[in-house]
Amino acid sequence: MGSTDGHKQRCDILKQEGLVVWLTGLPGSGKSTLAEKLEERLLSMNKFAYVLDGDIVRNGLNSDLGFTDADRNENIRRVAEVAAILKDASVITIVALISPFIKMREFARTRTGDENFIEVYVKASLETCIERDPKGLYKKAISNQILQFTGITSAYEEPTHPDLIIDTEKLSIKESSDMLTTFVLKQIDKLKK
Repeated sequence: MGSTDGHKQRCDILKQEGLVVWLTGLPGSGKSTLAEKLEERLLSMNKFAYVLDGDIVRNGLNSDLGFTDADRNENIRRVAEVAAILKDASVITIVALISPFIKMREFARTRTGDENFIEVYVKASLETCIERDPKGLYKKAISNQILQFTGITSAYEEPTHPDLIIDTEKLSIKESSDMLTTFVLKQIDKLKK
């Protein structure tokens, strides 16, 4: 990463430390919605924040990757590297990515640095996600039109020790967003000390 002096200067200019907020969960659990709400709220507080959303990253940076386990790992590795660079640039980076494997979420934490990383499990049952199915992908996966779909034909390893769990089955979007924002702001305050 950049030099120590450069990092301090960037923090001073932006008046914040870099942070990675990594939202993981099944497709349809609410990761992208919460990421957008968090970014919106942080920006309104003059915090420099940016969302790395799985769908957007897949259309650009990772457009050459498929959905095998190896490709999923490479997808996460690349996003973790970008998030770590943005963290070093003092950006609050919000990652909304299924990231189905514990090993790769741990890689992202290690790459970023433990004190600057928050793993958020956006929790919703498979049944609820199938019911929501905002993009119609579960329907296609169940009818074998999409292969290697997380939760149906590809594994999702639930986080064992996330920093925060947001159960979107029990909480409204506003309650979930408030919970996430409060938690992130506390971490931002800790980084100032």
